[in-house]
Amino acid sequence: MPKVLVTGSAGFIGFHLSQHLLAEGFDVVGFDAMTDYYDVNLKRRRHAMLLQSPRFNAVEARLEDMAALTELFERERPDVVVHLAAQAGVRYSLENPRSYLESNLIGTFNVLECAREFAVGHLLMASTSSVYGANTQMPFGEKQMTDHPLTFYAATKKSTEIMAHSYAHLWSLPTTMFRFFTVYGPWGRPDMALYKFAKGILEGTPIDVYNHGEMYRDFTYVTDLVHGIRLLIDAVPVRTDDIATIPDWDTLSPAAPFRAVNIGNSDKVKLTDFIDAIERECGRKAIRNYLEMQKGDVPATWADATQLRELTGYTPSTPFAEGVRAFVAWYRDYFSC
Repeated sequence: MPKVLVTGSAGFIGFHLSQHLLAEGFDVVGFDAMTDYYDVNLKRRRHAMLLQSPRFNAVEARLEDMAALTELFERERPDVVVHLAAQAGVRYSLENPRSYLESNLIGTFNVLECAREFAVGHLLMASTSSVYGANTQMPFGEKQMTDHPLTFYAATKKSTEIMAHSYAHLWSLPTTMFRFFTVYGPWGRPDMALYKFAKGILEGTPIDVYNHGEMYRDFTYVTDLVHGIRLLIDAVPVRTDDIATIPDWDTLSPAAPFRAVNIGNSDKVKLTDFIDAIERECGRKAIRNYLEMQKGDVPATWADATQLRELTGYTPSTPFAEGVRAFVAWYRDYFSC
């Protein structure tokens, strides 16, 4: 089995992906900075669970530390790199944009350099549905324009896509970008809507509901997401000189072994319906604080996952009510409430 390096392995998605890969028999190397953007104890609990496997080992360092990253690549020689580590959160980018510059741009540049130097067989990197920005045509397809990001977070992620394409072209580095759509599930981050909603409802404190609830999201359950990533590991982009052979659904670049792929549930759910589901699982009503749309936010996201299905035969499909049930069960267990 190939050896896989997962950056951000103590993060929400990185933890679940690492678990999935270990269960399939992969050797997994984790890399995480354990930053204090949110509760570090949650991150350490995730890593502790992964470290129960003898096929998992991890390094704690920042992506901006090129010496530490190079040393890791030199020692481990990963066959595949899944780059998930980033400064996350759309709203936090309004408060601390510099952290996004340092982690998402400089950190990603260092990953690209190491992947190039050590001839990684397949580099997969996380992008976001936020790159679709001001687009209103839905569902969002990967060939739509992504030149109008509405937040600095989205701008950094769009920038990493462009950086990665140039490396794929210059160094024949097979690269897949995946664009996530509102991922949720157990072990989620405290800054995510589901976590904040469940916490507020169970504690009897108000929850903020933006745009007066007139919001729609393509909620994607985390195990569906990581299964999609796992399948994309095997869908290695191959550059072709005959662009006429590229199917209409395929975003394979005509100039590089590079493509961008949506991973979403291919359905949009109204925010108030999502909150209703959380209320049912918590057994109590929310105190809803209705607010105007927040700066940089968008009223709706919705993925066209045709390309994912064509490449892998898989489409995420977990109903949001089922995913909410699993999250609330985890939350009650984790906090003994």
